[in-house]
Amino acid sequence: MAILTTVGNGLYYSEQGEGTSIIFVHPPLLTSANFAYQVEGLSREFKVITFDIRGHGRSPYSEQTLTYQLIADDMMHLLNRLGIEKTYLCGYSTGGAIILEFLLRHPNRALGGIIVSGMSEVGDSYNKRRISIARFLTKTGGLPILGLSVSWSNSDTIRNFKNIYREALKGNRKNIEQYYHACLEYNCTNQLHTIDKPVLLVYGEGDRHFQRYAKILHKKLPNNEVKFINEKHRIPTKSAAELNQFIREFIEDRQQNSLIKG
Repeated sequence: MAILTTVGNGLYYSEQGEGTSIIFVHPPLLTSANFAYQVEGLSREFKVITFDIRGHGRSPYSEQTLTYQLIADDMMHLLNRLGIEKTYLCGYSTGGAIILEFLLRHPNRALGGIIVSGMSEVGDSYNKRRISIARFLTKTGGLPILGLSVSWSNSDTIRNFKNIYREALKGNRKNIEQYYHACLEYNCTNQLHTIDKPVLLVYGEGDRHFQRYAKILHKKLPNNEVKFINEKHRIPTKSAAELNQFIREFIEDRQQNSLIKG
């Protein structure tokens, strides 16, 4: 692990492996620890990069208010620090919207995107309510309880839970609340047609509250493919092997196509 120094802030990040790079983005409260199985499973073939968003996990508090635009710019600074010209990007849940923002904001730095249980907006009452409750708990001192619930639901073993929960509790309450607020405010649905990079969409067959977002992205993104896994929402930990294989095939197919065209 290392600290990336940005303007007035630091990002805690990790890079493992060699070759084509993939950078992973987590949702609010969670941290890069949520991608332990992706680091383990994919770093044998790719350079896997994870980081804690400002004020989350081991990244220090940010005086600058968290927005999706700020996070996308931080990712670009991280790529510059690592000397990476272009990368694949993978976002889980609301982290998927940050991938979309990066593809809109810095398309020349991306090879493609991978959206796991993600969305371009929070447009349904169920998810608006869930995020609003999480934001309220964060603001009113309920972060330990919220962290316990979120970490447990995103874990497949006791060991995994302890690690995810321990890292979540290191985050800054104010920055976590800002990230939740940004989730409610962000909407790039009307811009999806301008994203020309290839995008892999991965959703759980049992994730009924996110099926509408799978349909929106599949319809509006010009260059995408969608895959479904026999799981609900928490695919990176609950169906890691299958997700990793989808990511592996997605990247290898595009590398093969590039060789053929070249």
